[in-house]
Amino acid sequence: MKVRLLLICVVLVGCAGCRTGGGGDAPVIGITSVYDVNEATGAASTTVNFSYVKAVADVGGVPVILPTIDDKRIIERYVRELDGLVLIGGDDIPPAAYGEQPHETVKEVPKQRYDFERKLIAQWLASGKPLLGVCLGMQFANVVAGGSLDQDIPSQVGKKVNHRRPHSVQIEPGSFLAEILGSEQVRVYSYHHQAVKDLADGFKIVARSKDGVAEAMERTEGGFGLFVQWHPEAMEDKAHRDAIYGALIRACRVRR
Repeated sequence: MKVRLLLICVVLVGCAGCRTGGGGDAPVIGITSVYDVNEATGAASTTVNFSYVKAVADVGGVPVILPTIDDKRIIERYVRELDGLVLIGGDDIPPAAYGEQPHETVKEVPKQRYDFERKLIAQWLASGKPLLGVCLGMQFANVVAGGSLDQDIPSQVGKKVNHRRPHSVQIEPGSFLAEILGSEQVRVYSYHHQAVKDLADGFKIVARSKDGVAEAMERTEGGFGLFVQWHPEAMEDKAHRDAIYGALIRACRVRR
């Protein structure tokens, strides 16, 4: 099986060089990836929507795409070498991870990605390094930390808000998210059918939609952690995108 890896290996091998050479002190940011196998050919691929890469680069980070290699040595090096991490969107976490049978609408991420990413997230949370979770990334962090999910918003919560279309989100006054966006209400682009249900320890919900669904959370202990159900990297509002991804980069610089 051929694996197509979109990874610039030299960035990990020479992270120190990035900080002292042409990259200056730019934080090196890992970006998780989608693992897929072509049913017709059997060829596997590791891919990332370029909007994540551009969002990191545009605010001063050095983006590095992380293939889903479930190897203890590699995961430990990612955690050791990288300054920050972006958890991207994707299909659904296996409900068995939080003790439930799957709803009929669930489409699980491939085992290859799940096994890799749950270990990476656990080690990254323990490290206290800056972390940004987007869509599935928010859900995944909550589950790894001991929380659970609503498996299908339309059937389990309701259809008052279409979470697969742009909608309004109310942000908690005084939250870090409200501070960086300069607003307590924003219109966001999202595409998901699951959401945080039981919140794990170490997090707090800082934004909800009109139907009560959790739309953003922050870490309350252990370092910088911001998680949103929407996709700021895909929004036309570049100031919104840069505020969220820029917060990750600033946190990386402060931690150094």
